[in-house]
Amino acid sequence: MSEPVHRALGLTDDEAAEIESILGREPNHLELAMYAVMWSEHCSYKSSRIHLKRLPTEAPWVLVGPGENAGVIDVGDGIAAAIRIESHNHPSAIEPYQGAATGAGGILRDIFTMGARPIALMDPLRFGPLDDPRSRWIAEGVVSGISGYGNSVGVPTVGGETVFDATYTGNPLVNVLCLGLLPADRLVLGAATGEGNLAVLLGSTTGRDGIGGVSVLASAGFGDEDADAEKRPSVQVGDPFEEKRLIEACLALLDAGLVVGIQDLGGAGLTCATSETASRGHAGMDVDVAAVPRREPGMEAFEVMTSESQERMLAIVEPGSLDEVLEICDRWEVRASVVGTVTAGPDRSDGGRLRIVDPDGTLGDAGVLADIPAASLHDAAPLYDRPQRPPEGFDLDARIGPSSGEVPESNDPGADLVAMLCDTSWVWRQYDHQLFVNTVVGPGADATLLRLRDPLSGADTGRGLALTTDGNHRWCAVDPRVGTALVVAEAMANLACVGAHALALVNCLNFGNPEHPEVMWQLSEAIDGMADACEAFGIPVVGGNVSLYNESQGTDIDPSPVVGLLGMVDELVRRPPGPRLVAGGRLVVIGPPPQRELAGSRFAYDRGHRGGGLPALDFGLHAEVARTVAGLVNSGLLAGVHDVAEGGVGLALAEMAVHSGEGFSAARIDDAVDLFSEAPSRIVVCVEPEQLTTVLNVCESAGVPTTRIGVAGGDRLMVKGLVDVALEEATVAWRDRLPNALGHGTTQG
Repeated sequence: MSEPVHRALGLTDDEAAEIESILGREPNHLELAMYAVMWSEHCSYKSSRIHLKRLPTEAPWVLVGPGENAGVIDVGDGIAAAIRIESHNHPSAIEPYQGAATGAGGILRDIFTMGARPIALMDPLRFGPLDDPRSRWIAEGVVSGISGYGNSVGVPTVGGETVFDATYTGNPLVNVLCLGLLPADRLVLGAATGEGNLAVLLGSTTGRDGIGGVSVLASAGFGDEDADAEKRPSVQVGDPFEEKRLIEACLALLDAGLVVGIQDLGGAGLTCATSETASRGHAGMDVDVAAVPRREPGMEAFEVMTSESQERMLAIVEPGSLDEVLEICDRWEVRASVVGTVTAGPDRSDGGRLRIVDPDGTLGDAGVLADIPAASLHDAAPLYDRPQRPPEGFDLDARIGPSSGEVPESNDPGADLVAMLCDTSWVWRQYDHQLFVNTVVGPGADATLLRLRDPLSGADTGRGLALTTDGNHRWCAVDPRVGTALVVAEAMANLACVGAHALALVNCLNFGNPEHPEVMWQLSEAIDGMADACEAFGIPVVGGNVSLYNESQGTDIDPSPVVGLLGMVDELVRRPPGPRLVAGGRLVVIGPPPQRELAGSRFAYDRGHRGGGLPALDFGLHAEVARTVAGLVNSGLLAGVHDVAEGGVGLALAEMAVHSGEGFSAARIDDAVDLFSEAPSRIVVCVEPEQLTTVLNVCESAGVPTTRIGVAGGDRLMVKGLVDVALEEATVAWRDRLPNALGHGTTQG
């Protein structure tokens, strides 16, 4: 007996029954396909929405919070910033080049949909280990895809992360963040309003690439090579040059005031764009499916409506403006076709419905092919409060996981330290990160720093925007709540290292199979940890993305929440010093003494130790440390600065050394626990001798502890009684590890 259609499309029996109740009749195949993509985990967040409501989302400077294509905040001087982060994990596991490229393309459209010009991309990436051939193939393809798309479309990739770990074998994480700027009064929302207004499809033709991509790829893990190969046609194909024309045409339409509402065609394609704009505008829409330009013959209506072909936008236009719209699109060589009409809202008996029509039977049967309440596609998906269960042996009261015994001692801390060094410039040197001449601090530092310019005139405001993306699966595997709070705290510290204070946060929540109770517990706990930190620090969460079913061969990835944090430098008068040492500079740790805890650390994890309790985070002290360090950076009192995170103070010092070509001699670090502890709220600074007293006094006045630990200079990395390594040895290991494993930047997607 053949499988019921709704199950083949990924809908459960209960969901199919709910759809029948909504329609008051049995749905046809097209209607089922539309519900399947819109009620997929990727589009509806049906397993996470009840938890996401606990995040703080409001602040006086927030113009648009979660629920729109991007979050938007007021950054002063009549300028607004739009920010969004998304995942393209599953497509990138199947087809790395196009999966990553179309991830970049999609996030760009999320930004200019809001009326903002994209000015920067960031790419937090996570792959399997370097000794795994498939993981190396995925990494090379992903990096090539991001560089090929971003460089071609003309938006700089200014930072990110690159992590290699066994938990991501077979299931990489490809998260992409985009920042854009717009005049605050040009903000446009994705709503269809005005009965009789026209729905105009802009951009590329519609093909069979990406049909049902969100439901096919984002609802199952990986592991079977034959099954993975069958999913490859569900991966979209990108065209960055079409995207560039589309950006310019859409911004020109917005500048001319010719667009009532606008929406990109991302996950679920035309079904998503039409239902979401109609629902947000409390209206309905009639869509002529035969009027959609198609690139392949014989396409059926369900293929047209669910295709995720890239570089497409839906604009809502008044009939009297159509000729001007077509003229601007023609000028930018962008295809524009009227495909629908806005109908009455729900206060009228014939309104609030999304109807798919084919008047002449071009694609099959003539007449009305689908008739669905628009809001039922957009926001009526079922909400699941899935079962949750902490891992066996986890003590909820003490926040301590099952013990793996004592962390093995280090026989050679110097060798352990060198083994942690890895320069990721092989990745970011393939990206153009200096477009627009905005980049003050680019990849390789704690955070990116951009000049804030007026988006229309280009005038320099004298202020700066800072960006960082951060995650730590090791912390979150031990304790997802405390671990996620520590990730937010690390992002704050990274911004402080370039002199910035935090304004807004976006998140990409990458987790395993939500049908596993332990995974749902991890997700819920991580959201609570993010809420704890954001409420304590006064940071609104303005948007995000949830990526579930990240598993390979039945094994869930470690919980991997990634945060993107946007900050401001109120007066940008000098370039921050970055993670560097200067000969004779005094080394000081700003922040509390290290907690004697290795749980969740890179050192412990590499030794198979995954239990225990994470170091405690004092929100108030951390905020004061970040504020104080940002002030010291902006005052020009520091010669070098680097936050303590992965690898502890040992790796922070070593990275400062190899970045600057200066060694160091350190003391007051008693053992490997002190050396590699990743306890929070600590930042290493290098201070010229004549500035030392001033820096120490500033910290004392702020109530922030300090510890003098040594002096920079020489050709060795030395920690008294623990480490004595030649600077050249450390530099070679740091510089060559990634290029030797992945090649030299010449990859084929």
